[in-house]
Amino acid sequence: MTHRSWQPERRRRRTRLTRRGTLMLFLGAALAVAAAVTVPLLLLGEDEPAPEKQRTLVIPEGWRAGQVYAAVDRSLGLPAGTTRRAAAAPATALALPEAAGGNPEGYLFPATYPVTSSTTPESLLRYMAETAGKRFGAGHVGAGAQRHGLSVHQTVIIASIVQAEADTAEDMGKVARVVHNRLARGMALQMDSTINYALGRSTVDTTHEDTRIDSPYNTYERTGLPPTPIGNPGEQAMTASIEPAKGDWLYFVTVRPGDTRFTADYAEHQANVAEFNAHRRAAKAG
Repeated sequence: MTHRSWQPERRRRRTRLTRRGTLMLFLGAALAVAAAVTVPLLLLGEDEPAPEKQRTLVIPEGWRAGQVYAAVDRSLGLPAGTTRRAAAAPATALALPEAAGGNPEGYLFPATYPVTSSTTPESLLRYMAETAGKRFGAGHVGAGAQRHGLSVHQTVIIASIVQAEADTAEDMGKVARVVHNRLARGMALQMDSTINYALGRSTVDTTHEDTRIDSPYNTYERTGLPPTPIGNPGEQAMTASIEPAKGDWLYFVTVRPGDTRFTADYAEHQANVAEFNAHRRAAKAG
């Protein structure tokens, strides 16, 4: 039998870190993690700037140009009047139809627009006008205007009145029909919204004195359309203007919110107006 000599097994030596060694190891790991985070950030700063948080500017349907200018000034933190001056500057070169005569009223399309640190009044106004050009320049709009014997610009004027006078899609179609019916008969439009535009206000109370003002926007004394849009209409109002509801209505009045009454009978309209006035008096007394 063969005997193997036996020798005691050597114990494996375990390496123990000193307190200083432990601290250095921890610092090394921390620096490695920091480097892993910092390098991509440095690379991002050099090659791809971190995306800027984008803001938006909402232009509601029916706002007048003056309201749009003021909103742009506020959004960009500019002195009041800056955007109005930009709109009138030839260098801004807004894409407006010739019939607009350089006046952007009606063509500052209501929508939500992006705003960044590089946004300027000129760039925003151009964006709005270009958007209006695309929406109002569509083939169906031109064809719809032509069906009524009107230009697209005249249709934008009608849409601005519809936008100012009606609150719902259904009422927009009916108001548009009243406008078309009155134009066809050579009647004055007699729209309070055009008086309000001339006076630079918004109200449902139009006095007899108001209807006698000397202004091309006084559609009580002048027949036909006012010379320009009276606000910036949206797509819904534009659609109503080229596709008005069917009806023989010539008059309408909003007796109370949600209750707009349309009629072709003047006596019936007078009764509706009397009811409107009674509600107004009661509201003021209360």
